[in-house]
Amino acid sequence: MIRSMTAFARSDAQGDWGVLTCEIRTVNHRYLEPSFRLPEALRELENRFRERLRAQLGRGKVDVSLRFQSTETGPRLNVDESVAQAVNEAANHINRMLDNPAHLNALDILRWPGVLVSAEQDYSGAKAAAEGLFADTVAELVSVREREGERLRPLLEDRLRTIGTLVADVRKLMPALLKAQENALRNRFEQARVDLDPDRLAQEMVMLAQKCDVAEELDRLDAHVQEVVDVLQTDVAIGRKLDFLMQELNREANTLSSKSIDARVTRAAVDLKVLIEQMREQVQNIE
Repeated sequence: MIRSMTAFARSDAQGDWGVLTCEIRTVNHRYLEPSFRLPEALRELENRFRERLRAQLGRGKVDVSLRFQSTETGPRLNVDESVAQAVNEAANHINRMLDNPAHLNALDILRWPGVLVSAEQDYSGAKAAAEGLFADTVAELVSVREREGERLRPLLEDRLRTIGTLVADVRKLMPALLKAQENALRNRFEQARVDLDPDRLAQEMVMLAQKCDVAEELDRLDAHVQEVVDVLQTDVAIGRKLDFLMQELNREANTLSSKSIDARVTRAAVDLKVLIEQMREQVQNIE
């Protein structure tokens, strides 16, 4: 299964606790790099979210955004009456000791530490819903990545077939090209009016064949193409392996170009490098 690293998924949920919206965006990256934007009330869920991502995604830069609109209109404030009473009694006691006591109003008492207590809001329902929502969004994201990845399969397979055809064409050309080089070498000897020493000619032909022989490069190109085909059939993350194979294909195409003794071989090598680069650009987005 081919998975793209470029995808987007969004899910919503609502209940008595409020409304949740989860969005996840991913782009290509060498490793798995998640980042989270969570509301403060749900911040404690980040580690669980991170573990779920690690279990379901192999690579990619992942941006997670979770928005929470609570049904609570605002924080509830409770008065600790025992603290307020103690503050008032202490103030009255001091006032009785003073010649010009200051009046203590309600706001003065409320400002005293511990008099006002914020009632802790219960977000347990929202937290449970957020975990389920995140799981659903990740599942949708994986599905999108798989669909996007499968769209890349025919593009890669088409280029692999073209590479195979180019390699086969060059292989068919090589015997005739080597024969032409042999005839050209004979002609140069004759034009130079040098006696044709059979042993010397044989040595020159061996050296020419070694310099121009691309059979090994063609064999490796065929082998790498078949390896890419096999990798595309596996169900594990294949992006890194495909990237390595693109490098190997490109190396053989470069060597083929450097050994070229004919314009047709040179053109084939250039076409190979173009096809490999097109595949490499697509492979960069594969997990």
